[in-house]
Amino acid sequence: MPLRFTDSSSSAGASGAHDWENPALTGRHRLPARAYFFGYDSAELAQTMDRQRSRGFVDLTGEWRFRLFDHPARVPAKVLASPADGWDGVRVPHLWQADGYGRLQYTDEGYPFPVDPPRVPADNPTGVYQRTVVLPEAPPGERIVLRFDGVESYAEVYWDGAFVGMTKGSRLSAEFDVTDVAHAGVNHLVVKVLQYSDGTYLEDQDMWWASGIFRDCYLLTRPTTHLADFQVRTYRLVGDRAEVVLSVSTAGGPEVTWEVYDGERLVASRPVTPGIDATLYVEDARFWNPEEPFLYDMRLVVRGPDGTVEHVPHRLGLAEVTISGGRLLLNGTPFMMHGVNRHDHDDRRGRAVGLARVERDLHLMKQHNINAVRTAHYPNDPRFYELCDRIGLLVVAETDLETHGFANVGDLSRLTDDEAWQTAYVDRIERHVLAQRNHASIVMWSLGNESGYGRNIPAMYRRCTELDPSRPVHYEEDRDAEVVDVISTMYSRVSQMNDLGEHPHPKPRIICEYGHAMGNGPGGLAEYQQVFETWDSIQGHFVWEWCDHGLIATTADGREYHSYGGDHGDAPHNGSFCIDGLVFPWQEPSPGLIEYKQVICPVRVDYTDGVCTVTNRRWFTDLGDVVVVLETLHDGRVVGSRTLTPGPVPPGGSWSEPVHPDIAAYGETHLTARVLSTAAHEWAEPMRELGRYQVLVADRPRRPAATAPAGAVIARTEGTSLLVTAPASDHFTVDLLTGDLSWRSHGRELLPEPPRVGFWKPLVDNHQQEHDELWAPRFLSLMQTSVREVSWREQNGAVVVEVLARIAPPTLDIAMQAALTWTLASDGVRLAVTGEPVGDYRDIVPRIGLSFAVPGDLRRVDWYGLGPGENYPDSRAAATVGRWHSTVDEMFTPYVVPQDCANRGDVRWMALTDPHGDGLAVRAADSGPFAFSAWPCSAEAIDAARHRTDLAAEDRVTVNINHRVLGLGSNSWGSEVLDRYRVRFEPFRFAFDLRSLSTTAPHHTEGFPS
Repeated sequence: MPLRFTDSSSSAGASGAHDWENPALTGRHRLPARAYFFGYDSAELAQTMDRQRSRGFVDLTGEWRFRLFDHPARVPAKVLASPADGWDGVRVPHLWQADGYGRLQYTDEGYPFPVDPPRVPADNPTGVYQRTVVLPEAPPGERIVLRFDGVESYAEVYWDGAFVGMTKGSRLSAEFDVTDVAHAGVNHLVVKVLQYSDGTYLEDQDMWWASGIFRDCYLLTRPTTHLADFQVRTYRLVGDRAEVVLSVSTAGGPEVTWEVYDGERLVASRPVTPGIDATLYVEDARFWNPEEPFLYDMRLVVRGPDGTVEHVPHRLGLAEVTISGGRLLLNGTPFMMHGVNRHDHDDRRGRAVGLARVERDLHLMKQHNINAVRTAHYPNDPRFYELCDRIGLLVVAETDLETHGFANVGDLSRLTDDEAWQTAYVDRIERHVLAQRNHASIVMWSLGNESGYGRNIPAMYRRCTELDPSRPVHYEEDRDAEVVDVISTMYSRVSQMNDLGEHPHPKPRIICEYGHAMGNGPGGLAEYQQVFETWDSIQGHFVWEWCDHGLIATTADGREYHSYGGDHGDAPHNGSFCIDGLVFPWQEPSPGLIEYKQVICPVRVDYTDGVCTVTNRRWFTDLGDVVVVLETLHDGRVVGSRTLTPGPVPPGGSWSEPVHPDIAAYGETHLTARVLSTAAHEWAEPMRELGRYQVLVADRPRRPAATAPAGAVIARTEGTSLLVTAPASDHFTVDLLTGDLSWRSHGRELLPEPPRVGFWKPLVDNHQQEHDELWAPRFLSLMQTSVREVSWREQNGAVVVEVLARIAPPTLDIAMQAALTWTLASDGVRLAVTGEPVGDYRDIVPRIGLSFAVPGDLRRVDWYGLGPGENYPDSRAAATVGRWHSTVDEMFTPYVVPQDCANRGDVRWMALTDPHGDGLAVRAADSGPFAFSAWPCSAEAIDAARHRTDLAAEDRVTVNINHRVLGLGSNSWGSEVLDRYRVRFEPFRFAFDLRSLSTTAPHHTEGFPS
């Protein structure tokens, strides 16, 4: 392809009065970017991933001089031509706002300036970068190409003061031929970068507004005779035979030899004539797929008449994507994408993401059973696609396009349906496809995101399929699939997805965004997955999103936290809406990612009637690497295990084995299956856990409870207090006015804050809409308890206290009439609570339960119930019943925005103890298992905190013992809590037993920790 200039701005012209934003560039050309590097005059290939330095590669990343101007017109002409002293040094890649220059701003959709396309503000932050480049004498005819993999949003390039060219399309690579201006010796390179340009209207993705040279930049030297471009396409023939078709274009009339190797073994080779398709065949081929991403080494050897030799390496994956019968096929096999949406983000450098962080992102995905990623909403670093090829991730490759901000002016499709912008739209998909079309991992192209629909989308589709007819095309807002090959929706509810599956579209379907992972959540993934696996026509689902976009910040006293919208003096902003990932900003998996891993586990284990069945839910590979460890638990303790080896069970197949677990004489018997992979990968060690399953095998009546300690309690009144003494160092005080209980046990106050019935808990992000529509108007967070009556009596050696109370919000007449019955006995306390609602409110509430405080040194937590990690009613697939232990601090999930956390469900008993083993235990009574959480601070403190550093450890531990807890859903932007997981303001009844624990007076009662 000849050298040419391609502008990604609109054809509408300059922005405002700044003619230089769209200059006439006669004689100044930019090369269409390619995603490979070159080495020549050497038998050793320059490997792309290793970035080996060769004669043809000069790395320009590292230290540059930098200065920020508030207006492009204030950049002195002299700084473009010669080095300037006294400037700051910055390390490129970088975003200048993340390095303390200018101001960061976060918006979800709104443009940070007045909408007046194609114009942007005249006061336009402008960064000037300078660097000296020392070059050797170049051989005659050699071309020198300057390449940038990411500059936001508009850049002008100067070499020794000469204007070379400009680029827009921030996340698209750009190349400049600098042969005519570069020379041996010291060269002076200057790049002028503007934060905003007319191209910014096409780059309104949900992320921080920040600018700079944020990806690598480097020089490539090319011999006179060289490869200009190539395209490789693969096809699966009958059996394991592959057809590979190659087309090349060259400069200098060279000879081209095409070679394909499997390691050191030459598989096939042949000469190639530029401009004519060449075909070779691979026998006994190994086809690429995300489960077994085999890559051949492909080499193009270009020999010129002058004797120069250029070697172009490429990692070739045999991956043919087709559509048949409304289904996507990879090499003829149907598949499903278990995916995530991924932005580039580093918590210190924003979108200036190093390769090590990218690699860790992708390794974490593979470790958590994810097999697909959507590049939301722009192309990635070219090395990203190489990594996906290598480790096995399917890629929905989205180009750099989003005009979401036009929704705020009531016309989302304004630019998308404006023919004047068509060149800009088409240019973005063209550059993207040309750069990445040879990657096996790319399963489809995506034309962009949330830009409405109009005439420019069909134009993009036509150009995309012209450049690469081998892959389907996706664009969510082509909702009738007028042109695209894969139809898509966003945030469709479970019932909607089931309807779409039941009545399939003729084209394959994905849900490109769902399960909004903001803060604590998402919930309901298991129900979605059940629908996805029911209908063959639904072939992909992508959680929004991968990582929280928090940026590291420091308090005045040096403590680190993560900032979000509004923390940088930015307005307007969308607050913490960028904190919406499955991974925390420091790349630690959240409970939501652990849940997703289990939901999409590629191996299912079932147990029915003494038979264990293992099912292969993979699409391409067998279970030859899988073992299943079966553990038998008696009341949560592991009492035995055995290992099953299913062997090479094919995709979709099952294997069964009789299993006869030892049934406990008393209590519960569970069978837990841990699925492990024995395979080693660069991203995982052997014996990696793929998932776990559990079934209750038997629940037999427990042995008779141990005899209660002898003796009755002694009761007396003193003023308005009821004083109750038990024989075993327990002293109770009941306030006969408020009904509050104090409990002194073995010399310490066990309940520094008495148990109270409550319906509120700290707000989670996923309940914001419920809060705004239901809870805030009814002041549910401000409910007040009014005690109407307290009475007591002695009964069977115990004291029974009855409290009648009305729990109600201010200003309204809705309420819950609660009756609390305390039974104070020699072996502890039983609390039974009933509630009857008053008024017309019967909708959802956050919880129904008790809250109280225990001394601050009771920080060890033991429980028998679901664990080990945080779980909620609609996010518990990853949890199994067992005996678990942790600490209050370890259980407190470090969400960027503090919110309700640490919940454990299906609990039979729990205990909080100090280092000596003294403390308090709670047991489920006749109302069944409960949920609990324990925090190092109060609910009020969590609700008030905006960042983790706003929380301070208190001298007491807050404990919540809940009868019912509302599911999470993902309604910050997604799906409401499913009906089966809703907690309503309706009649209820529950009961708990409480016991003091002491190593000086040990005792055991059935169902409590011993």
